[in-house]
Amino acid sequence: MHRLSFLYRPLVSLKTLHWRQRVNYQIRILERISEVPADAWNDLGAAPYPFLRHEFLNALEKTGCLGEKWGWIPRHITISNDSGELLAATPLYIKFNSYGEFVFDWSWADAYQRNGMAYYPKLVSASPYTPATGPKLLLSDSAPPECAQILVETALELARKSGCSSVHWLFPPESQQRDLAQQGLMRRTGCQFHWTNQGYSDFDDFLAHFSSAKRKQVKRERRRVKEAGIEFRLLDGHDATREDWDEFHQLYESTFDKKGGYATLSRAFFQQIAQTMPDQVLLVQAIHEGDVVAAAFNLVGDETLYGRHWGCRAEFHSLHFEACYYQGLEYCIKRGLKRFEPGAQGEHKISRGFLPTPTWSFHWLANDRFREAVRNYVENEHEGMLDYMQELATHSPYKQT
Repeated sequence: MHRLSFLYRPLVSLKTLHWRQRVNYQIRILERISEVPADAWNDLGAAPYPFLRHEFLNALEKTGCLGEKWGWIPRHITISNDSGELLAATPLYIKFNSYGEFVFDWSWADAYQRNGMAYYPKLVSASPYTPATGPKLLLSDSAPPECAQILVETALELARKSGCSSVHWLFPPESQQRDLAQQGLMRRTGCQFHWTNQGYSDFDDFLAHFSSAKRKQVKRERRRVKEAGIEFRLLDGHDATREDWDEFHQLYESTFDKKGGYATLSRAFFQQIAQTMPDQVLLVQAIHEGDVVAAAFNLVGDETLYGRHWGCRAEFHSLHFEACYYQGLEYCIKRGLKRFEPGAQGEHKISRGFLPTPTWSFHWLANDRFREAVRNYVENEHEGMLDYMQELATHSPYKQT
């Protein structure tokens, strides 16, 4: 058993929970997403977001990336009508740690422990290990408006009946904030660095909008990679071979070996999503003298490219910027994608064209005293985050208009 597993303890009560049938609706709590047909889940609005697709979440469950070992226990909520048609769903997990969430609540857990209380288990609605914005209240086109509220109410009821300290919705879009806030959930503001396509014709056109100094910096970084003799190969799930995934997974694991943390995603996971959602996979390989020396893994949505993982086995000046940012930017411009979200954190992204962008999460705590303390905390944090983003925006590489 993995060393994180000490945070797991079984919740017997979950096995005995009885869920009533509401008028006109059947509500289910699922322990496996495979209990829902893939097309039905994706038709709820998950399809444009690769990290919320049935294929992605199912691969996590099937290939050992979730479960007791890692402290992510699936408890997805679905709503169907009397005819069995799937109307709504939310991806939901019992968590026994805060690993892989990217909305940091370690201090909240510490406060609970100092007061002799248990913060874990908690419930989290998210795509595991993925700090990307996307709808967590999934609704079909025919779903009545109240289905969103029923999903939230059901998650809160599950938390109460199963002894969870709290419920958290991570990285929902702005369009779903009202549904979450109406249940008294607290909004927390975060910051990432995103790129927006302004209709650039090519990479040079993109750089033409930079100040002279910043434009020269990017060109210099790209030139150094080219002068090192590095070439790039971009592969989707159709083109990448088993050997390509073996190579990438070694690089992926090496990043955690160097920087710490846990390589939670298995080789089988990458191979499975390459087979089941090949058009949503983008693997960028850096080739030097015939060998793969680095690679970056991305997911492709309907409008957005999502940068996810990177690894290298040899150090080359500016290679990380080229593989993780510039190749992705060129890909977005050529494909007409509107946005590029290269992952969490990283103020160094600003000078490469990624600007500070607010992200959100919503939180409910069962304990009244802690709920008010956290509410005051996130309200103060919000003002600080706005000041932080405003200050960062002054370092934009783009010409002043």
